[in-house]
Amino acid sequence: MSLALTALPRRARALPPVTAAVAVVALLALPVTPGGAEPADVVSALMVLYCLVLLLRERRRPLSRAAAVVLGLPVVGLALAAMGASSAETGIAGLGRYLQVFVLVPAAVLLLIRGRSAFRLLAWSFVGLALVQGAIGVYQYLTRTGASYQGEDVRAVGTFGAQDVMGMATAVALGLVCAVGIALGRSSVRQRATAAGCALALLAPLAFSFSRGAWIATALACAVQLVLAGPRRALGAAAGIAAAAVVLVGGFGVGTAQLQERIDSIAQVADAPDQSVIDRYTLWASAVGMWRQHPLTGVGLKGFPEYRDGHATLALSSGAEVAGARTTYRRQPLLSPHNMYLLLLSEQGVLGLAGLAGSWLVLLVCGLRRLPGVRRHGPGLDCALVACGLLVWLLTDFVYGDIGGPSTVLTGLALGLAAWWALAGGRRAAVAARAGTPQRAGKAVAR
Repeated sequence: MSLALTALPRRARALPPVTAAVAVVALLALPVTPGGAEPADVVSALMVLYCLVLLLRERRRPLSRAAAVVLGLPVVGLALAAMGASSAETGIAGLGRYLQVFVLVPAAVLLLIRGRSAFRLLAWSFVGLALVQGAIGVYQYLTRTGASYQGEDVRAVGTFGAQDVMGMATAVALGLVCAVGIALGRSSVRQRATAAGCALALLAPLAFSFSRGAWIATALACAVQLVLAGPRRALGAAAGIAAAAVVLVGGFGVGTAQLQERIDSIAQVADAPDQSVIDRYTLWASAVGMWRQHPLTGVGLKGFPEYRDGHATLALSSGAEVAGARTTYRRQPLLSPHNMYLLLLSEQGVLGLAGLAGSWLVLLVCGLRRLPGVRRHGPGLDCALVACGLLVWLLTDFVYGDIGGPSTVLTGLALGLAAWWALAGGRRAAVAARAGTPQRAGKAVAR
C-alpha cells in the first residue's frame, strides 16, 4: 500500500490529506440510486483505508489516549448488541454500519485534519454540498417536481429522492451551521461575508424541506453559536437574520399556506397532532417497551422492526406515503422509532446508549471548555463555532430522527470535525494562544 501511495502523481500527493473527506462530501451531490451501493459510503471506507496507509507511511501515532477512549466508548455496547441480533448476518451488518458512522469515519477525519486550514476546507465542502442540494430543492419546490406533501409535489428533497426526505434537509442544515460558524469567526472579511451570504441563501431550501426536526435543530444550533461568539457578534447576526426573514417572507412570498401550516403544527404536537406525529409517538412507546423487556443490552442490532408490532398500539399506521420526485407511489414501512436515543435504547440497551451518548457528551464538553480561551486570545474561533454548532445540531436532531439513508455518512464526517476541535484542535489553539501574540499563535496551530 505504501508503494501505491508513492506511485501517485506528484500533484495528487501535494493535496492535503483531508481532501479524501472532501471527496466523500462531494459524492453526496450525485443522484441516489435506490437499492444500490452509495458512492459516498464506498469512498468513506476507502478514506479510512487511506488514513491507515498514511499512518503507516508516516509512522505516526494513530490517536492520543484520550481520543482513543472517547471514540472507542461505543464499541463495547455495539459488540454486545451485535451478539444479541436475530442472526449473525444482521449483527455483522449492523455492527459495520455503526462502526462506520460513529467510530471509523470520525477517527479518520480527526487524523486527516492537520490544521485549521484543513478544517475550514472540509467545513466549506459542507456549505458547497448544501448550496447544490438547496438549489435543486428550491427548483423542485417552484416547479412542483419534489416529493409529495399534502397531495402536491412541493417538498424539496434534492438528489436524495422521495425515499429519503430527510437527506436534503440534513445536508442543507449542516451546511448552514458551518456557514454561520465561519461568518461569526475571525477569518478574513471576504470569507466571513461569503459565509454569511451562503447562510442566508440556505434559509429558503431549509424551509422548503418541510422538516420540522431540522428547523428546530438548526435554530437551536445557530442560537448556541451566536451566544458562544459573544454579544456583539450575536446582535449583528440577529439583525441580519431578521432582515433576511423579512425579505424572504415579504419580498419572495416564502410564507405559503402549506409552510405556515407546517410551522403551526410544531406547537400542535400535543393538542392536535397529525398522523406523522401520532406514528412517531407510537414508535417511541414501542421502543420504550422493548427496552423495558431487555434493559441492559436491548433486542439486538436491527431488531426494532422485528419487535415493533409486539409493542405498538393500533394507532400506528401501515407506513409512510412515498411519491413524487420521479418516484412511483408506494407506502414505506416504519422500521425505526425516528429517535436516535430510543433506537439505541431499544436495540442496544443502557450499555449501548451510555457508550454512544457518553462519547458525544464528552466531545461537547471538551469543545465548549476550549472555546473561551480561543474567543479571548487566539485564532480558530470559526473552527470552534462550527464544531460546537454541528454537535449541538446532531444531538438535537437525534430527538426527532435517527441514522439511515445516503446522508448518514454526513453524520460521521460532522462528528469527525467536532472530534478534531474537542480532542486535538482546541488543545493546540489554547496552547498557541498562551504562547504569545495572535500571529505566533496562528503559526503554532498551523504546525
